[in-house]
Amino acid sequence: MTNAKWIWYPGDFELWLHARTMMRRDERGMYIPPIWKIDSCHPNVKFRRVVELERGETVTIAANGRFNVMVNGHYRYDAKTSFELETGRHEIVVSIMNDQSLPTIYVAGETVRSDDTWSASYQNNKWSDAAAWIFDRPEESPVAYRLATERISPIRSADTDPDARLLDFGRQTFGYVELRGLEGRGRVRVFYGESEEEALSETFCETFDLADIDGETEYTFSLGRAFRFLRVRTDPGLSVRDIGALYEYLPLEYRGSFRGSDALLNEIWDVSIRTLHLNAREFFLDGIKRDRWVWSGDAYQSFLMNYYSFFDDAVCRRTLIALRGNDPVEIHLNTILDYTFYWILSLEDYVLYTNDTDFIAMMYPKIVSLMEFCLNRTNENGMIVGVPGEDWVFVDWAEMGKDGELCVEQILLCRSLEIVGGFARRFGDEDAAARYGRLAAELKENILVTFWDEEQGGLVHSRVDGELNHHMTKYANLFAVLFGYLSPERTETVKREVLKNDRVQPITTPYMRFHELACLCEIGEQEHVREEMLAYWGGMLKLGATSFWEEYDPSAEGAKHYEMYDRPFGKSLCHAWGASPIYLLGKYYLGVRPTAPGYEAYVVEPNLGGLEWLEGSVPTPRGTVDVYADPSTIRVRPAQVGTGRLRFRSVLPPSASQGTVKQIGEDLFELVLESPDVAYEVRYTAVRRDS
Repeated sequence: MTNAKWIWYPGDFELWLHARTMMRRDERGMYIPPIWKIDSCHPNVKFRRVVELERGETVTIAANGRFNVMVNGHYRYDAKTSFELETGRHEIVVSIMNDQSLPTIYVAGETVRSDDTWSASYQNNKWSDAAAWIFDRPEESPVAYRLATERISPIRSADTDPDARLLDFGRQTFGYVELRGLEGRGRVRVFYGESEEEALSETFCETFDLADIDGETEYTFSLGRAFRFLRVRTDPGLSVRDIGALYEYLPLEYRGSFRGSDALLNEIWDVSIRTLHLNAREFFLDGIKRDRWVWSGDAYQSFLMNYYSFFDDAVCRRTLIALRGNDPVEIHLNTILDYTFYWILSLEDYVLYTNDTDFIAMMYPKIVSLMEFCLNRTNENGMIVGVPGEDWVFVDWAEMGKDGELCVEQILLCRSLEIVGGFARRFGDEDAAARYGRLAAELKENILVTFWDEEQGGLVHSRVDGELNHHMTKYANLFAVLFGYLSPERTETVKREVLKNDRVQPITTPYMRFHELACLCEIGEQEHVREEMLAYWGGMLKLGATSFWEEYDPSAEGAKHYEMYDRPFGKSLCHAWGASPIYLLGKYYLGVRPTAPGYEAYVVEPNLGGLEWLEGSVPTPRGTVDVYADPSTIRVRPAQVGTGRLRFRSVLPPSASQGTVKQIGEDLFELVLESPDVAYEVRYTAVRRDS
């Protein structure tokens, strides 16, 4: 029998932890609260379990909050820390209230043990399965949860003046500064910098700390900070012998890997995965210096990167629960129109990669209520528009009109309707499935009729007050391609006239480059995308980046690279959405992607993209898919999951060490990967672009 676990109402731990996490942002000593509604846990919860005992036993109970116990409808006034149960059938009900923290209980007997087989209610006369996680010891309550830490030291230290020292930790990190060997009394000030210039700027650095020392020999600051550089200034009469930090992190296994013939691309992979790890914490955060908030658009990309690196589904669930919050829905997620749709798209990806349908079933009522909120904000054309004063229509950090019916928002709404309709069908909600399917089909037709511009060869940007804005942007077009909404002929036109047209407004943020480059890979432009990665992410590395940034303008010079939001150091230099090469290289170069939930079926389609060779591993729910490819050889070791299919192009008939290669198209071949313990090797002759 498994150990007892601390249990809580489903979603409450994540919402409680989210509220605590969102209270940690401050800038230059001023607290910055989130700019959207934050939900927290239910204060008043009860738990229920029916047990059949073959003999009596003593049951102990611990709780975070004030509680009582009922057995078979009667209060057990003796149940302070334990109570006795006799042989037979018993209904146990524990009611708990905590208006300051997370209501959670731990029940342990010889056979009676709290876990997710218990039921939970927040006094609404409805019962759900209780939630539990890793907390299986009575002394380790969920409210004590914190990330792991380890000590780190600077690699360089230099005095900048008699009372100040500049320290370089070698790369971006996050942690709590420790002062050891303090002597004397006075004030110590710590100025944090993601760049050396920021740490040296006492006036404009984004974060700083101070402490008054009065006889202490050691001191650790209570707030974790992002930094690479520290400048530490002490009052005269106060000295510090040693300065280090407690690096704080979420323990994750690096399951995905990538290596190829280009050393710079390999470095881009390494820095990408460290960037993602630094921002994978209690939740997927946007950046570790500034916001440290959970944003849906950022998280959508982090989820996909995670499936090709750590494959940690727990942090995905925590983030999805935190973003959605509780009903009723009163604003879009993060107040942003498009971010609501990214949350729905994230759920489809989550079930495709993990096959965790139980989680989707738990979230289904909230999925529907969010979808209905969106539909209530559509106009007479069935299109969604931002409500002035309430909704933030973001799309990207770029100059563009955001009034009226934006084509890209309609495409995101259409895909969201399709996804929710699919969930409704999965859970037997046939009326909802039919309605959402019909609305999606009508909207898709309306989009293509309204916004397609035959002369420009793409979807135009928007319609305001019935008038089309014929400005051409890439956003709507790339999502239309990604979602398969265009015919092959129109897709080719969009590639030529929009996506690869230098006259169309370029995309400059890593955030939207994620989608742009994925779209180009979908239509076979891996060689072009590799060159773009080398130029864009390689450009940051040439400037000394040790993690990837929120935004990068190759034309900027010097410290101008760090400016954003009208602040000299406002830009985040460690931003989750900067890590997109993880996803691109895993899905489109190693070529591994699930085609059925949980990798019950999957495809391996390596693409060298101009490399001489590549190799790596892609994680799945059970094991990794290991891939090697060069122009004459492909080797694949399947995962311990479903059936894979290796697809590749060859100008000559190929051969395989195991299985039978079948031709499925012109120069296109397929090999079924059925045995997880076998290394499949194919000898082939690669199709080159000029052939």
